[in-house]
Amino acid sequence: MIHDIFMPALSSTMTEGKIVSWVKSPGDKVDKGETVVVVESDKADMDVESFNEGYLAAILVGEGEEAAVGAAIALLAETEAEIEMAKQQAASSPSATPEPAAVAPQSSAPAASAAPPAPASNRNGRTVASPRARKLAKELKVDLSTLQGSGPYGRIVAADVETAAGKAPTPTTALVAQPAVTKVAPVAASAAPQPSAKPAAAAGETVAMNTLQKAVVRNMVASLEVPDFRVGYTIATDELDKLYKKIKPKGVTMTALLAKAVAISLQKHPIVNAAYGSESIQYNSSINISVAVAMPDGGLITPVLQNADQIDIYSLSRTWKGLVERARSKQLQPDEYNSGTFTLSNLGMFGVDRFDAILPPGQGAILSIGASRPQVVATPEGMMKVQRQMQVNLTCDHRIIYGADAAAFLQDLAKLIETDAHSLTL
Repeated sequence: MIHDIFMPALSSTMTEGKIVSWVKSPGDKVDKGETVVVVESDKADMDVESFNEGYLAAILVGEGEEAAVGAAIALLAETEAEIEMAKQQAASSPSATPEPAAVAPQSSAPAASAAPPAPASNRNGRTVASPRARKLAKELKVDLSTLQGSGPYGRIVAADVETAAGKAPTPTTALVAQPAVTKVAPVAASAAPQPSAKPAAAAGETVAMNTLQKAVVRNMVASLEVPDFRVGYTIATDELDKLYKKIKPKGVTMTALLAKAVAISLQKHPIVNAAYGSESIQYNSSINISVAVAMPDGGLITPVLQNADQIDIYSLSRTWKGLVERARSKQLQPDEYNSGTFTLSNLGMFGVDRFDAILPPGQGAILSIGASRPQVVATPEGMMKVQRQMQVNLTCDHRIIYGADAAAFLQDLAKLIETDAHSLTL
């Protein structure tokens, strides 16, 4: 029997996925539950396992190509005898689009004159490589941290390891049903995208969005259907700044402090941590704080600090550091980015005074945080003094949260930050 390997839905919002790398090559034996392919969903790169045992007979969607959720991306034959039948089926499949013959890119300038991509090991100190590349590196005794990846977003693929070991790269995405057609040769190093920054586009150029950017578009369009409103508040940060200066050497981040303060305040205001259901209010049993993080290659993602109200500030900071590293190397698990119940967006770190955030789908509120700046203020005694202040704006789903709810939450958040900041370390 011949089985289809389908593009899986790796998240609730995913409509299509991109093939990052094939772990198995045509003809390879595949065990049930074994990783076959790495797929880029709208938020992360995920290993996809086989539901059946057999032989990978034909690949229908090559590395770097996209397919809709539910579409066949490869064929799996249960026996070796059925491989040839699967090849014929692949050749007649509409998905089996012939790929161009392997031709080195033409260029009038020497390839060495262009700047090479940064090594994958430079991506937040984490080596980003496909599972097959890691396996080959171990077998061939190749140090992955010394390689420059030619895969999507600088990812190290098997061909990079084989080249470093002095072996001819093995094609992994050629359609075996069409032996005369081979996989496109890897793009020259000069054209590989920089993992640390969004590639610069030429003036007048049209650039296709990546899967993460497309997901952001879908979410933002969906949020337009929600009747929302915004409430602003000015919070003095002198006490918070003193606390941060004291515990920063112990690895505590301001993001963790703000997330902790928000989580503790949400304990008193469960409605602000709730979400709208079909003519119902869904009160969440936990307080999971999503924090917006910009991705180097475009788009943003919101890693989640789960149960932020129950975790000590030092553990919360360590967790946040790990989440950001995995987010930027696209290694987050689904529950690490889709389980948030309330979101923080902090542009204050970039010097932004104030801004309004767009409500994320499935949540009742999001808090935008501006920069903390010294301001001249009047004291109750009629004197003048300099006080550090930050502007925050709360965007709320007006179907479940009303103005009084938002104001009460912001008052308690301000009181905690202004007069009881030391309790964040308890």
